[in-house]
Amino acid sequence: MGGGPDAPPFRVGHGYDLHRLEPVAPQGDGRPFILGGVRIDYDRGPIGHSDGDALLHAITDAILGSIGEPDIGQLFPDSDSAHEGQDSRVFLAEACRRLAAAGYCIGNLDATVICQKPKLSAHKDAIRAHIAGLLGVGVSRVNVKGKTHEGVDAVGEQRAIEVHCVVLVRRI
Repeated sequence: MGGGPDAPPFRVGHGYDLHRLEPVAPQGDGRPFILGGVRIDYDRGPIGHSDGDALLHAITDAILGSIGEPDIGQLFPDSDSAHEGQDSRVFLAEACRRLAAAGYCIGNLDATVICQKPKLSAHKDAIRAHIAGLLGVGVSRVNVKGKTHEGVDAVGEQRAIEVHCVVLVRRI
């Protein structure tokens, strides 16, 4: 998708991800809990082919979707052993490269992280700052909210983490 003269000045993308959470090794198969590129001390972690960073996965998909590109699963399939344990910042960097190549840049993003635990309030500033740095934008353009499922379903029972992200991009 190009950013030619008839390209819209703004586009919107939505990203979503969900990962099952299990006890971290050696008690289980969960990976260390990383959210938005920030490691959080927690006894449960995501099950995933990469590092399982559900927030960066949702942001990556939102950016890719905003410019009509293939999603993260198509670009970095879990059937490819090269992505085993991959740092999700690699996926985000590729999405940002494609965004710039299409002639767009980030306007702002708004993400909602849904997990019963760990509580995110103590980590939100660090997560927002890290994401802003990865995207090359000011922190004021990155919003991260934490919600729970009030003890309902797999998320509420601490067996999963779910993330929604919306991104607005603008033509350069």
